[in-house]
Amino acid sequence: MIGYLRGLVVERRAVGDNVVELVVDVGGVGYRVLVAPRLAASVVPGDGEVALAVHTHVREGAIVLYGFSGPDERQSFELLLGAHGVGPALALAICSVHSPSRLVAIVADSDLDALTLVPGVGRKTAARLLVELKSRFDQLDVGAGAASVLSGGVAQPVTADVSQALAQLGYGTDEVRSVLRSLPGEGTAEELLRLALRELAPRR
Repeated sequence: MIGYLRGLVVERRAVGDNVVELVVDVGGVGYRVLVAPRLAASVVPGDGEVALAVHTHVREGAIVLYGFSGPDERQSFELLLGAHGVGPALALAICSVHSPSRLVAIVADSDLDALTLVPGVGRKTAARLLVELKSRFDQLDVGAGAASVLSGGVAQPVTADVSQALAQLGYGTDEVRSVLRSLPGEGTAEELLRLALRELAPRR
């Protein structure tokens, strides 16, 4: 199984609202890897190397690679996959919105509102997931591995900070989801929050 890839991104294309496919050239072999849009936003095909922690997902008739900014994010994805009714698409969507450390806090606090920021997760699904994940996320190591290994990538906790700030300012779940997808792949929480507010202002 493949657990790590380092190479040059030669292709990038969206394959859905919350999934981007990268083709990573490793020693002349191109690996197709599915990643979250926020991670992909920091990648320019042909410009520098990318390092990805990888989950190899084997299902009937297909082997699919999922890429992450670090091993803790990959572990978070794998723990989510173990929950009833959570497939790779939903697990990737959750990891795209919330960092591993943020997920640990969400599960510990039974934070329904935070979990429903994920596209496709309603309150009933969030409540069920919180029950199932409480024991699983005790296993998650959110130590030094939390740092992004993607050159120029924005650390996921920044996204969580922006999400929380917008929610506290009264913006709805759909508004927050939409604007988070449009933010650039780098910058401080303050810079990204200013950009988000600038984009949201004309909508009200």
